Amino acid sequence: MAFVSQLSQFTLSVVTPQTQFTPRASVFEPNSVKIGAKRVEKTRIWTGELVRERPSFRVRAGSEEELGPKKEEGPAVAVVKEVKAVAEEVVTAAPREIDRLKKALVTSFNGTDRGLSATSETRAKITELITQLEAKKPIPARTEALTLLNGKWILAYTCFAGLFPLLSKGTLPLVTVEEISQIIDSENVTVENIVLLAGPLATTPIGNGAKFEVRSPKSVQMKFEEGIIGTPQLTDSIVIPENVELLGQKIDLSPFEGLINSVQDTASSVAKTISSQPPLKVSFSKSNPESWLLTTYLDEELRISREDGGGVFVLIKEGSSLLTT
Repeated sequence: MAFVSQLSQFTLSVVTPQTQFTPRASVFEPNSVKIGAKRVEKTRIWTGELVRERPSFRVRAGSEEELGPKKEEGPAVAVVKEVKAVAEEVVTAAPREIDRLKKALVTSFNGTDRGLSATSETRAKITELITQLEAKKPIPARTEALTLLNGKWILAYTCFAGLFPLLSKGTLPLVTVEEISQIIDSENVTVENIVLLAGPLATTPIGNGAKFEVRSPKSVQMKFEEGIIGTPQLTDSIVIPENVELLGQKIDLSPFEGLINSVQDTASSVAKTISSQPPLKVSFSKSNPESWLLTTYLDEELRISREDGGGVFVLIKEGSSLLTT
């Protein structure tokens, strides 16, 4: 009966057969099936299959008059666009502001001898710039921070009083602190703090080695293991200043020039021998001293750290253009 019900929905064309056939008895009761002439749009029966024509579409260009005026944007859309524009401006302006602050900070170090001779006014200015930088950029996650920490960092400024006696060595006759640096090996979790002392005959690195443990993206605990006295690097050409100041008096060194020239050849040969020797390392006792270091700003070329006593260190990555600012 389902078939009969479906069949009643279509128009049938009845063709009188040309051949004779013998009618068979109907399986339906008389008048039980009615076939009407109801028309369904675009529907045909063809060889027993149902075929429905697909709708067709035509596309043509229309003028603005035909399309009608553009719909005006609602207030919500306008607000979203304005917020997006402001956000894009902030994103592009932030790096420029950070670069400006970094350059201003490094420029303020000029004439301070790494902070030893900085005036109270200069220190206040430096402190303000450091505070602004610390607020501008969050510390990276632990994995990224380790990658950024890796390498050699050169001390540019400190207010840590514990380093001032060392920095004052540069005020001694014929001795200068040429460089203070920190070498971090994130793969082996080691730190080397090195001070390079320069004299007229040689430059000698001294320092210490430590193991470190990253306790958080900001904090590092260091455990010092040994002191290091590096191999003196003798100069091939000995340069002596014309005079030195000692106890407020200038001492003329020109009379020693002839003597110094006579030992230059000997010094050159000795330099090659000494330079080939390994550095002297002295292990600390079992109760190794420890220290905490809190990094408050870090990027590819600048690092700001604070030690557990409150001292501030500003270090610049070796090879950075900030070293020549």
